[in-house]
Amino acid sequence: MTQKIAIITGASRGLGRSTALNLARRGVGIIGTYRNSAAEADTLVAEIEAVGGAAAMLKLDVADSVTFFAFAASVADTLKTSFGTERFDYLINNAGEGVYAPVADATEAQFDAMIDMHLRGPLFLTQKLLPILNDGGRILNVSSGFVRVTMAGYGLYASAKAAVQTLTKFMAIELGARGIRVNAIAPGAIATDFGGGVVRDDEGVNAFIAQSIALGRVGQADDIGSAVAAILSDDLHWANGTTFDVSGGQSL
Repeated sequence: MTQKIAIITGASRGLGRSTALNLARRGVGIIGTYRNSAAEADTLVAEIEAVGGAAAMLKLDVADSVTFFAFAASVADTLKTSFGTERFDYLINNAGEGVYAPVADATEAQFDAMIDMHLRGPLFLTQKLLPILNDGGRILNVSSGFVRVTMAGYGLYASAKAAVQTLTKFMAIELGARGIRVNAIAPGAIATDFGGGVVRDDEGVNAFIAQSIALGRVGQADDIGSAVAAILSDDLHWANGTTFDVSGGQSL
Protein backbone atom coordinates (compact mmCIF):
# COMPACT_ATOMS: atom_id res chain seq x y z
CA MET A 1 0.00 0.00 0.00
CA THR A 2 1.31 3.45 -0.95
CA GLN A 3 2.11 5.58 2.08
CA LYS A 4 -0.22 8.49 2.71
CA ILE A 5 1.42 11.90 3.16
CA ALA A 6 0.03 14.78 5.25
CA ILE A 7 0.96 18.46 5.21
CA ILE A 8 0.27 20.09 8.58
CA THR A 9 0.76 23.80 9.12
CA GLY A 10 1.89 24.81 12.58
CA ALA A 11 3.07 21.28 13.33
CA SER A 12 5.88 22.11 15.73
CA ARG A 13 3.68 22.69 18.79
CA GLY A 14 0.22 22.31 20.30
CA LEU A 15 -2.55 20.77 18.27
CA GLY A 16 -0.42 20.55 15.13
CA ARG A 17 2.27 18.59 16.94
CA SER A 18 -0.27 16.16 18.38
CA THR A 19 -1.87 15.75 14.97
CA ALA A 20 1.51 14.98 13.41
CA LEU A 21 2.31 12.35 16.04
CA ASN A 22 -1.12 10.72 15.84
CA LEU A 23 -0.97 10.47 12.06
CA ALA A 24 2.63 9.24 12.12
CA ARG A 25 1.64 6.42 14.48
CA ARG A 26 -0.90 5.39 11.83
CA GLY A 27 1.81 5.21 9.19
CA VAL A 28 1.24 8.59 7.56
CA GLY A 29 4.30 10.51 6.36
CA ILE A 30 4.47 14.06 7.70
CA ILE A 31 5.49 17.34 6.12
CA GLY A 32 5.01 19.90 8.87
CA THR A 33 5.59 23.62 9.03
CA TYR A 34 6.95 25.90 11.71
CA ARG A 35 7.23 29.67 11.88
CA ASN A 36 9.99 30.43 14.39
CA SER A 37 11.31 27.48 16.35
CA ALA A 38 13.56 25.23 14.29
CA ALA A 39 14.52 23.43 17.50
CA GLU A 40 10.91 22.41 18.20
CA ALA A 41 10.59 21.30 14.57
CA ASP A 42 13.71 19.15 14.86
CA THR A 43 12.43 17.61 18.08
CA LEU A 44 9.16 16.63 16.40
CA VAL A 45 11.01 14.97 13.51
CA ALA A 46 13.10 13.00 16.00
CA GLU A 47 9.99 11.87 17.90
CA ILE A 48 8.27 10.74 14.71
CA GLU A 49 11.36 8.86 13.56
CA ALA A 50 11.58 7.23 17.00
CA VAL A 51 8.20 5.57 16.44
CA GLY A 52 9.24 4.40 12.97
CA GLY A 53 7.69 7.27 11.02
CA ALA A 54 9.05 9.69 8.44
CA ALA A 55 8.84 13.46 8.67
CA ALA A 56 10.23 16.69 7.27
CA MET A 57 9.70 20.23 8.52
CA LEU A 58 9.58 23.40 6.40
CA LYS A 59 9.50 27.02 7.52
CA LEU A 60 6.30 28.91 6.72
CA ASP A 61 4.39 31.95 7.92
CA VAL A 62 0.78 31.30 6.94
CA ALA A 63 0.01 35.01 7.24
CA ASP A 64 2.47 35.80 4.43
CA SER A 65 0.70 34.57 1.31
CA VAL A 66 3.32 35.95 -1.09
CA THR A 67 5.61 33.10 0.03
CA PHE A 68 3.15 30.34 -0.84
CA PHE A 69 4.34 29.79 -4.41
CA ALA A 70 7.89 29.17 -3.21
CA PHE A 71 6.58 27.01 -0.35
CA ALA A 72 4.62 24.83 -2.78
CA ALA A 73 7.83 24.32 -4.76
CA SER A 74 9.62 23.30 -1.54
CA VAL A 75 6.84 20.83 -0.77
CA ALA A 76 7.15 19.31 -4.24
CA ASP A 77 10.90 18.93 -3.77
CA THR A 78 10.46 17.42 -0.29
CA LEU A 79 7.91 14.93 -1.56
CA LYS A 80 10.42 13.69 -4.13
CA THR A 81 13.55 13.67 -1.97
CA SER A 82 12.09 12.50 1.36
CA PHE A 83 9.14 10.34 0.31
CA GLY A 84 9.81 9.31 -3.28
CA THR A 85 6.51 10.65 -4.60
CA GLU A 86 5.10 13.70 -6.37
CA ARG A 87 1.78 14.08 -4.57
CA PHE A 88 0.29 14.15 -1.08
CA ASP A 89 -3.02 13.10 0.47
CA TYR A 90 -3.98 15.25 3.47
CA LEU A 91 -3.80 19.01 4.08
CA ILE A 92 -4.43 20.23 7.62
CA ASN A 93 -4.71 24.01 7.82
CA ASN A 94 -3.91 24.31 11.51
CA ALA A 95 -1.43 27.15 12.07
CA GLY A 96 -2.64 30.25 13.82
CA GLU A 97 -2.90 32.25 17.00
CA GLY A 98 -5.54 34.29 18.77
CA VAL A 99 -5.74 37.91 19.79
CA TYR A 100 -7.52 39.60 22.69
CA ALA A 101 -9.11 42.67 21.11
CA PRO A 102 -12.43 44.03 22.42
CA VAL A 103 -14.53 45.60 19.67
CA ALA A 104 -14.20 49.10 21.17
CA ASP A 105 -10.40 48.91 21.14
CA ALA A 106 -9.55 46.61 18.22
CA THR A 107 -7.19 47.97 15.61
CA GLU A 108 -7.19 47.46 11.87
CA ALA A 109 -3.77 45.83 12.20
CA GLN A 110 -5.22 43.23 14.58
CA PHE A 111 -8.13 42.63 12.23
CA ASP A 112 -5.82 42.23 9.25
CA ALA A 113 -3.60 39.82 11.19
CA MET A 114 -6.53 37.54 12.02
CA ILE A 115 -7.85 37.56 8.45
CA ASP A 116 -4.41 37.00 6.94
CA MET A 117 -3.59 34.13 9.28
CA HIS A 118 -6.93 32.34 9.54
CA LEU A 119 -8.73 33.04 6.24
CA ARG A 120 -6.37 34.33 3.56
CA GLY A 121 -3.72 31.80 4.57
CA PRO A 122 -5.82 28.60 4.40
CA LEU A 123 -7.54 29.75 1.20
CA PHE A 124 -4.48 30.62 -0.85
CA LEU A 125 -2.22 27.95 0.60
CA THR A 126 -4.81 25.35 -0.35
CA GLN A 127 -5.03 26.91 -3.80
CA LYS A 128 -1.27 26.63 -4.34
CA LEU A 129 -1.15 23.02 -3.14
CA LEU A 130 -4.21 21.67 -4.97
CA PRO A 131 -2.24 20.70 -8.11
CA ILE A 132 -0.22 18.16 -6.08
CA LEU A 133 -3.03 16.97 -3.79
CA ASN A 134 -4.22 13.52 -4.81
CA ASP A 135 -7.74 13.08 -6.12
CA GLY A 136 -9.70 11.53 -3.26
CA GLY A 137 -7.55 13.45 -0.79
CA ARG A 138 -8.63 15.23 2.37
CA ILE A 139 -8.51 18.83 3.59
CA LEU A 140 -9.19 19.71 7.23
CA ASN A 141 -9.44 23.32 8.36
CA VAL A 142 -9.00 24.06 12.05
CA SER A 143 -11.68 26.42 13.36
CA SER A 144 -12.49 27.25 16.99
CA GLY A 145 -15.15 26.70 19.62
CA PHE A 146 -15.32 30.50 19.88
CA VAL A 147 -17.53 30.44 16.78
CA ARG A 148 -20.22 28.82 18.96
CA VAL A 149 -19.25 29.95 22.47
CA THR A 150 -18.67 33.66 23.02
CA MET A 151 -16.17 35.32 25.32
CA ALA A 152 -15.60 39.06 25.38
CA GLY A 153 -12.47 40.17 23.57
CA TYR A 154 -12.16 37.34 21.06
CA GLY A 155 -14.53 38.62 18.37
CA LEU A 156 -11.88 39.21 15.71
CA TYR A 157 -10.43 35.74 16.11
CA ALA A 158 -13.87 34.10 16.20
CA SER A 159 -15.09 36.00 13.15
CA ALA A 160 -12.12 34.84 11.09
CA LYS A 161 -12.73 31.26 12.22
CA ALA A 162 -16.44 31.54 11.36
CA ALA A 163 -15.39 32.53 7.86
CA VAL A 164 -13.20 29.43 7.70
CA GLN A 165 -16.22 27.24 8.48
CA THR A 166 -18.15 28.85 5.63
CA LEU A 167 -15.16 28.52 3.30
CA THR A 168 -15.00 24.82 4.20
CA LYS A 169 -18.48 24.26 2.76
CA PHE A 170 -17.61 25.95 -0.50
CA MET A 171 -14.34 24.05 -0.78
CA ALA A 172 -16.29 20.81 -0.35
CA ILE A 173 -18.72 21.76 -3.13
CA GLU A 174 -16.04 22.90 -5.54
CA LEU A 175 -13.57 20.04 -4.97
CA GLY A 176 -16.13 17.26 -4.84
CA ALA A 177 -15.61 16.41 -8.51
CA ARG A 178 -12.08 15.33 -7.60
CA GLY A 179 -13.32 13.24 -4.69
CA ILE A 180 -11.62 15.58 -2.23
CA ARG A 181 -13.40 15.70 1.12
CA VAL A 182 -13.19 19.00 3.03
CA ASN A 183 -14.18 19.38 6.66
CA ALA A 184 -13.36 21.58 9.63
CA ILE A 185 -12.83 20.92 13.31
CA ALA A 186 -13.77 23.26 16.15
CA PRO A 187 -11.84 22.47 19.35
CA GLY A 188 -13.03 23.79 22.67
CA ALA A 189 -10.73 24.92 25.49
CA ILE A 190 -7.45 23.00 25.25
CA ALA A 191 -4.53 22.95 27.68
CA THR A 192 -1.74 24.06 25.33
CA ASP A 193 0.44 27.16 25.00
CA PHE A 194 -2.26 28.83 22.89
CA GLY A 195 -3.17 32.28 24.20
CA GLY A 196 -0.11 32.33 26.42
CA GLY A 197 -0.99 28.96 27.93
CA VAL A 198 -3.59 30.39 30.31
CA VAL A 199 -5.90 27.33 30.14
CA ARG A 200 -2.95 25.02 30.73
CA ASP A 201 -1.08 27.01 33.37
CA ASP A 202 -3.68 28.94 35.39
CA GLU A 203 -5.39 26.47 37.74
CA GLY A 204 -8.26 28.85 38.43
CA VAL A 205 -9.01 29.38 34.74
CA ASN A 206 -8.66 25.67 34.08
CA ALA A 207 -11.12 24.77 36.86
CA PHE A 208 -13.59 27.48 35.84
CA ILE A 209 -13.71 26.30 32.22
CA ALA A 210 -13.88 22.64 33.23
CA GLN A 211 -17.18 23.37 34.99
CA SER A 212 -18.69 24.29 31.62
CA ILE A 213 -17.64 21.04 29.92
CA ALA A 214 -19.90 18.01 30.15
CA LEU A 215 -16.97 15.62 30.55
CA GLY A 216 -15.66 17.65 33.48
CA ARG A 217 -12.21 18.68 32.24
CA VAL A 218 -10.55 20.86 29.64
CA GLY A 219 -9.21 19.19 26.54
CA GLN A 220 -5.67 17.98 25.96
CA ALA A 221 -3.79 18.26 22.68
CA ASP A 222 -4.12 14.52 22.05
CA ASP A 223 -7.91 14.79 22.31
CA ILE A 224 -7.72 16.87 19.15
CA GLY A 225 -4.83 15.13 17.40
CA SER A 226 -6.58 11.77 17.62
CA ALA A 227 -9.85 13.33 16.44
CA VAL A 228 -8.13 14.77 13.39
CA ALA A 229 -6.70 11.36 12.53
CA ALA A 230 -10.16 9.84 12.83
CA ILE A 231 -11.80 12.50 10.65
CA LEU A 232 -9.18 12.03 7.94
CA SER A 233 -9.58 8.25 7.99
CA ASP A 234 -11.65 6.28 5.52
CA ASP A 235 -14.03 5.43 8.36
CA LEU A 236 -15.51 8.93 7.96
CA HIS A 237 -15.33 9.00 4.17
CA TRP A 238 -18.94 10.17 3.82
CA ALA A 239 -18.57 13.23 6.07
CA ASN A 240 -18.02 16.28 3.89
CA GLY A 241 -18.45 20.04 4.20
CA THR A 242 -19.12 19.94 7.93
CA THR A 243 -17.54 21.27 11.10
CA PHE A 244 -16.95 18.77 13.90
CA ASP A 245 -17.33 20.18 17.40
CA VAL A 246 -14.63 18.50 19.50
CA SER A 247 -14.96 20.18 22.87
CA GLY A 248 -15.99 17.46 25.28
CA GLY A 249 -19.43 19.09 25.34
CA GLN A 250 -18.46 22.67 26.26
CA SER A 251 -21.25 25.13 27.12
CA LEU A 252 -24.03 22.86 25.98
